[in-house]
Amino acid sequence: MPMSMVLTFIGMRMMGYSLDNLSLMALTLAVGFLVDDAIVFLENTVRLMQGGLKPMEAAIQSVREITFTIFTMTVSLAAVFLPLVFMTGIIGRVFQEFAVTIIIAIFASGIISLTLTPLMCARMLTEHKEGGSSWMERTMNRLMGGVLRRYDRSLDLALRHPMISIATWALCLAGTVWFFILLPKTFLPVGDSGFIHGVFLAADDSSPEQMKTYQERIDKVMEANPNLQMGLSLVNLGTFLPSSQGMILGFLKDRKERPPIDVVAQQITGGLFHIPGIFPAVRPNPVLSISTGATSQNQGKYAFAISGPESAKVYEGATRLLAEIRKIPGVASASSDLHLDTPQLTIDFKRDPASTYGITANTIESTLRNAYSQNYIYLIKEPLQQYQVIIEVDDRFSRNPEDLAHLWLNSSNGQLVPMEAVAEWRPGVGPQSVNHINQFTSTTIFFDLAPDAPIGDITAKITKLSDEILDPTLLRTFMGEAQTFNEAVRSLIILMFVAVFVMYVLLGVLYESYVHPITVLSALPVALVGGLFTLILFRSELSLYGYVGLFLLMGIVKKNGIMIVDFALQRMRDGMGRLEATKEACLERFRPIIMTTLAALMGALPIACGYGNDGESRKPLGLCIVGGLIVSQIITLYITPVIFLELETFQEKVLDRIPFFRRTSLDEAPSPETPRPATIPAK
Repeated sequence: MPMSMVLTFIGMRMMGYSLDNLSLMALTLAVGFLVDDAIVFLENTVRLMQGGLKPMEAAIQSVREITFTIFTMTVSLAAVFLPLVFMTGIIGRVFQEFAVTIIIAIFASGIISLTLTPLMCARMLTEHKEGGSSWMERTMNRLMGGVLRRYDRSLDLALRHPMISIATWALCLAGTVWFFILLPKTFLPVGDSGFIHGVFLAADDSSPEQMKTYQERIDKVMEANPNLQMGLSLVNLGTFLPSSQGMILGFLKDRKERPPIDVVAQQITGGLFHIPGIFPAVRPNPVLSISTGATSQNQGKYAFAISGPESAKVYEGATRLLAEIRKIPGVASASSDLHLDTPQLTIDFKRDPASTYGITANTIESTLRNAYSQNYIYLIKEPLQQYQVIIEVDDRFSRNPEDLAHLWLNSSNGQLVPMEAVAEWRPGVGPQSVNHINQFTSTTIFFDLAPDAPIGDITAKITKLSDEILDPTLLRTFMGEAQTFNEAVRSLIILMFVAVFVMYVLLGVLYESYVHPITVLSALPVALVGGLFTLILFRSELSLYGYVGLFLLMGIVKKNGIMIVDFALQRMRDGMGRLEATKEACLERFRPIIMTTLAALMGALPIACGYGNDGESRKPLGLCIVGGLIVSQIITLYITPVIFLELETFQEKVLDRIPFFRRTSLDEAPSPETPRPATIPAK
């Protein structure tokens, strides 16, 4: 393992990678299977030594028997992550380093297992002596011997009744599809960063003084929460936020002194809802955040945009849809950037009286700008200081529309003319802003989810509601993380099929067979159904980490099939019958299969238990691997030999009669009646 890690670090340095969250997670997962190849070689060498060979002879014989197996396992495992390297989009750029790091670690492990491990076996192992084993070795041999005898008897039953194994495999395949549809899906777990943030929305006509009043009440709610170390609110932020919106920030106490972060966010939101006149939207700050380019993410983590050529249809449909989205169970808060009740003052210019007084429209515009826009007009410079001159009317004369009557205009003849003599005004309401997407009028609905609400289910419900409510001429699309989630799910599902196809092609080239790769890949549904069922059992969601766990699971579990198929083919080439060769391969490879599975399982167990800072967010990854390995370990030991025999029969009776699919003479298997040659007995 240290040597494999050294080679991995060298490869990472050559690729220009650093030790960050994703590369460290890749190295943590790689620890579980870096020793797999060495375990296979070491176990086979020890088995040969127990048969009477010396360490050097056993190591050389293992090189002849195991090299192809290790090479096949290494290449096929790396092939699983190859599609992730070429994945496009934001997720592809993020996880490219993760996938490349694991591929480098896999090849480093294979190189060490075929070079350093044989040398160490030949020099460091001692000759086997009867009665000279340690107490632990004798205990483990008795334990494994008992398990192996029970497996032998149950394997005979499975081989005599192959339809049981085939039906079990079909159920696993159906269960994989069913669990995948049933399992709630999400993008990235929020984790526990210890920081919450959000906004609160007030009425569009709220004055700065009213916003300060809201701010004081919000600060009292945050001060009353015992789980906050510090909380603050910001209002009247100028161009950063509209005047009717404010920002909320909260820094939480240590994780051991408070409940989970989502519970604290709910407490703060619930307390703010008791303040009349505001609509709060507070959420935890994610530990791992991927910038998706959505606008106004202060209002919500997810976004749904509506656009079209007719503004009335856009505004009417968005208003109805927003009301329905707020009723969806699991939606914590929902708001939009559509503000149609913003107070406005319309000023009509009286051209005839104005021309009589020598007043132009430009005169009125410049006067209004100087009076109410804090207009910068001059810079006073002194030797050590400089001062900006900004003019505006007194605050007492800028509160009501009637205050416009106090303004006087400079006419062209030098006289002062009152504003009301050349203009009239009327109050009203209108949109705060007119947003556009692709030059069409648009409205964006922002929403946040409750802690246990999966984004996949919510987006499906919103899509259904939009089809029922919105006019067919309107365009609608998810934005931000919701859009990235939908794109990522589609890409990952396609990449899983691509990974299976790549593995089939590579295994087909290595085995020079059309059917043997199917035997190896038959373990995939068994493992996937175990991983998905484990997520359902622990009430977890299939997040982006869960998808990574499924990819890892696909690469790890097929090693069992490779070891069984390789040894069965070797025995068949030596002249052993098909049935007997398959059974002996299962019994001989039983111990290394158990050892490699336990090594990978132990490597993923800390992640499955949620150890470490922010371990809860990575828990689905570990649960997928641990659950899938446990289920596949039990079932594939019976399904793989049965499928191997059935496909061998299909090859002999069907494919060998077709010239294109006929195997070469080197791969021709002997008939089941072929006598068994002398081989080293399995202990």
